[in-house]
Amino acid sequence: MKKVMSYAIAMAAFAFLLSSCTVVRQGEVGVKRTFGKYADRPYTEGLKVFNPFTSMIVKVPIQTENMEVGLNLPSKEGLNIRAEISILYNIQSNKAPDILRLIGTDYENNVILPVFRSAVADVSARFYAKDMHTGERGTIELAIQQQMTKLLDGKGIVIEAVLIKSIQLPSNLARAIEEKLEAEQRALRMEFVLQEERQEAERMRIQAEGVRDAQNIISQGLDPQVLQFKSIEAFLELAKSPNTKVIISDGDLPVLLGPGGEGALPSNTGLKR
Repeated sequence: MKKVMSYAIAMAAFAFLLSSCTVVRQGEVGVKRTFGKYADRPYTEGLKVFNPFTSMIVKVPIQTENMEVGLNLPSKEGLNIRAEISILYNIQSNKAPDILRLIGTDYENNVILPVFRSAVADVSARFYAKDMHTGERGTIELAIQQQMTKLLDGKGIVIEAVLIKSIQLPSNLARAIEEKLEAEQRALRMEFVLQEERQEAERMRIQAEGVRDAQNIISQGLDPQVLQFKSIEAFLELAKSPNTKVIISDGDLPVLLGPGGEGALPSNTGLKR
């Protein structure tokens, strides 16, 4: 009987020991609550002992949390845009006791979500629906984050980022945006073709100018003295030929007479054989 009693006492002591201990893990802090009152100083990671009859330790995560929300965003022109948005936030460890006192453990639904909905309504109403589907998305995300940070200032909740994951535009608006983008692509393609044509026309103009300049240079160099010098050179070359018999010239162009009196006249002379 004594052994049974000893065993029962040992089990009760072990159970009491287990119920009076808790482990605060990395990425969270523990706040001791005694008779309903939270301590001012939170516990960091490690094994913590407390009296289970009078106290308890409430754990609060301080790592980055992802809160996903689906809602309709009102646009500047009065449209409702369905969006899926992620809110990345964290709790400041030294503010955990104040959050538990003033807000409670359900701070996401009590504070973060209402502040988010207010900031979204205020920011999205300043932008057109098409802006949420273009490069303005980053501006909208940053504006919502800044608005939430302003509203949550001093509460111990840090908004790291607001990310718009998906946007569902009205079908008629989505079709209009697609048609506009297609028209812009066609305009860019036509501009590229026109640019190529302009470059080809410029190349042909430069080539024609080069031919014209070359002809001008040649024509300017063919004065009477040069032509007479070239004629003398032709006489000398003809005189060296063994087939040459008689050379007749008007002073400018040579005429070659071969055997039998046949002559070779240049085609551009007015002389007859």
